[in-house]
Amino acid sequence: MLAVFYGTDRTAVRNRAASFLKEKMPHVAADTIDGTNAAVGELGTLVDAQSLFGGVEVYIIDTPSANTEFETEVTEHLANMAQSHNVFVVLESGLLAAARKKYERHATEVEEFIAEKPERFNTFAMADALAKRDKKNLWVLLQEAKISGLRPEEITGMLWWQLKSLRLAAMTHHATEAGMKDYPYKKAKAALRNFNHGELEKLSQSLLVLYHEGHQGLTDMDLKLEEWVLSV
Repeated sequence: MLAVFYGTDRTAVRNRAASFLKEKMPHVAADTIDGTNAAVGELGTLVDAQSLFGGVEVYIIDTPSANTEFETEVTEHLANMAQSHNVFVVLESGLLAAARKKYERHATEVEEFIAEKPERFNTFAMADALAKRDKKNLWVLLQEAKISGLRPEEITGMLWWQLKSLRLAAMTHHATEAGMKDYPYKKAKAALRNFNHGELEKLSQSLLVLYHEGHQGLTDMDLKLEEWVLSV
């Protein structure tokens, strides 16, 4: 048996999987296979796995898309999982139409759960907090930005834009020379009093390093961004 629950409302997805298993297999404990560290090659053996007590085995496959090779393996075994005497429950985030159709061809149940969209986070509030060097407010806004769904790359890009505006204001005498509109240029000029000589360059350089190292997978961008905000 194969069932698939997916969508942006991850809590609803997991709750539905739990209720599904409670209905279908109330006395069987499920084993979870985490897509992020799944061992490629083991899924085929689980299709025909036998319980030590001769019963049915239950497997929760959590976010196979987190691992491209494992996701491919799951796709290749959909028919086998559907026909297996064991129970397989796939949990996913968003599914493209092609992936959904593959699951629908084999699963007895496919359900989507969509989270309500939060109001778009006001990134300019973070930019203003950075310009004012209001560390406390900047930290709070960073948490709100993450809760609203903004990725670290988006947040870093916005902070970089503000630092660039401040550096342009420091190097020029009027908005036209800086290539900026008059109002944001005046705000940037006024904010320069919050930074000592050389600080904008150091902050810009450290933010640039943070972005590239995080993008290359050398560091945890989310964690490093929090550390950077606390250093402002």
